[in-house]
Amino acid sequence: MSVKKTIAVVVVAVIVSAATTIGLEAVALGLTNSAKISNAVRFAGALRIIETRYVDNTDHEKLMDGAINGMMKSLDDPHSIYMDSELYSRLTEQTEGSFGGIGVYMGFKDDKVSILSVIDDTPGARAGLKANDEIIAVDGTPVTDIKAEEVAMRIRGKVGTQVSLTVRRDGEDDKIFTITRDSIKVTTAVGTMLDGEENFGYIRIAGFAENTAAEFRQALDNLTQQGMKGLVIDLRQNPGGLLTSVVDIADLIVPKGTIVSVIEKDGKREEYTSKLEKTPCPMVVLIDGNSASASEILAGALKDTQAATIVGETSYGKGSIQAVFPLFRDDAIKITIAKYYTPNGTSIDGTGITPDITVALDKATGEDTQLNKAKEILREKVS
Repeated sequence: MSVKKTIAVVVVAVIVSAATTIGLEAVALGLTNSAKISNAVRFAGALRIIETRYVDNTDHEKLMDGAINGMMKSLDDPHSIYMDSELYSRLTEQTEGSFGGIGVYMGFKDDKVSILSVIDDTPGARAGLKANDEIIAVDGTPVTDIKAEEVAMRIRGKVGTQVSLTVRRDGEDDKIFTITRDSIKVTTAVGTMLDGEENFGYIRIAGFAENTAAEFRQALDNLTQQGMKGLVIDLRQNPGGLLTSVVDIADLIVPKGTIVSVIEKDGKREEYTSKLEKTPCPMVVLIDGNSASASEILAGALKDTQAATIVGETSYGKGSIQAVFPLFRDDAIKITIAKYYTPNGTSIDGTGITPDITVALDKATGEDTQLNKAKEILREKVS
């Protein structure tokens, strides 16, 4: 018998021997479709061939990790990732509060990892990081070698430890920043009265954390007591955050009705609504290309209900929800399970919010042309 025929016979024998086991397991896993069972047999056959015929020794657990990681990559979703035991441990530390960071918000788009905003008086700010910086590598590992969503998890770590970032900035050579992690505690919503005689208030929301709604309510109350006649809400460079936080804020400024709908794969729909009878005053919302997720929910609700005029540039387009599912080896997968829809039924994901009035910043002069336009609109609304 020729070598080719021998190999063919071995392959057939391997697949046949795996078929019986896979057939039983397929039923347990719900693989009743013949095509799915066939693919399960293909997988088992490939695994068996690698383990029995590959020239060097193989690690079964490593092969399984690679298979799961490959499945996640095939989804072509930067927010769906496989987390090995190290990454999953970091996530657990984060949820338990025993983690540190550098004080930057990041976005993942067009196969790039960019800094959306840098929080004042944090390690990232003190090191000199800036919005729109592109992260090229973390601790020497190119971000092209890992999924974008993993970058944030690798940057986080225990307070007092260091992380090295290779950063690319327009017009400059790549630079390495070595930054010591610290506890990041910030005020996420701050309000003030704008200069001038119009009595226009201004609230900047940097992100949507657990305390953001309470901070926003306090800022709104303070401005109202000062005689505010119009309000600018600045969501620029806001990467989003907690859905509960943005819903609580929307209940203060979005008219009665739908705020956002969350729809899962099976069509299950969860709708969040506002009970507000009357908006506090005329409003303008500022957005840019770094306004993402929860900030897009708020901007979308205010736009669709015509409660505010949206000014700036098209937002980021991150309108999906992820959930973490632990596996059986101290690892897990983080996977997109639903998408957001604005009150008019528009999906945010991949498209973003288009402003009512498009205004680009004047980078040459540094003038805040978007804020100036907002004040101009408020004058018209109030008059």
